Amino acid sequence: MMERKKILIIILLILILAISITLYFYTFTGNSTPSPSDKIGVVVTVGPQEEFVKRVGGDRVNVTVMVPPGSDPHTYEPLAEQMKQVQNARIYFQVGSDVEFELTWLDKLRSMNRQMKVVNSSAGIQLIPNTAESEAGSDPHVWVSPKNAKIMVENIYPELVEVDPKNRDYYTKNRDEYLSELDQLDKNITKTLSGKNNTIIMVYHPSWAYFCKDYNLQQLAIEKEGKEPTSQDIVKLVDTARKEGIMVIFASPEFSTSNAQTIASEIGAKVVSVDPLSPNYLENMKKVAVAFASS
Repeated sequence: MMERKKILIIILLILILAISITLYFYTFTGNSTPSPSDKIGVVVTVGPQEEFVKRVGGDRVNVTVMVPPGSDPHTYEPLAEQMKQVQNARIYFQVGSDVEFELTWLDKLRSMNRQMKVVNSSAGIQLIPNTAESEAGSDPHVWVSPKNAKIMVENIYPELVEVDPKNRDYYTKNRDEYLSELDQLDKNITKTLSGKNNTIIMVYHPSWAYFCKDYNLQQLAIEKEGKEPTSQDIVKLVDTARKEGIMVIFASPEFSTSNAQTIASEIGAKVVSVDPLSPNYLENMKKVAVAFASS
């Protein structure tokens, strides 16, 4: 009887030790789920960046998007709640490629939180100059290229590690997994668009230059320099569309489709929505590639 009692005590002690080790592991190795107040406050400008940060940061980041889906980065003004999130943020990952929202608002946002680190997530990306002679700077839509998305992710990773070094392994694992998925996305898009070299895609807003550069397409924009086309412009666009056999015009959710519809009705084409600002980056880019391939 005494022998059995000793065995039970030993088993109980082993269980207590195992529980203690487990609690220690989750408390001190950074594998516990952090409370909202423990998460790294991160601000980004556009939706695709949200996926980039969340895929690296996982449950250790709280991400605020300044220009929400369906809004125009050229004209959007942040809400009071967004401003509050900026005041509590540790990092602002700016796009860094002449996005008009950042040109207008970033200095003010920085002044609201001097402790917030501002990081250019486009560092290392070869920027495409704006095509219009009257527009200075670069084409801001760097993220529509999966190759550029990889660079942005690589720029995000060390900043999260610097803020939270004890979870380096966690961020490294997340980064590597997401980079692998971006590589696969690039391969899938290349396959989807094989045989489409130099195909002209007609778009309302010129958001897709980096995508077109990567996959050998040509972008023909209805809107130029942020201005609606004139009657003469529409006549020229209709002529070009007929000459090139264009049967699809691509519009973005944040812009009016009226002029795209006008041109489409003239040439018997349809208007299809493609979203350069979707926060669901991987799935969205697959859909965009299929849409462009079918045009």
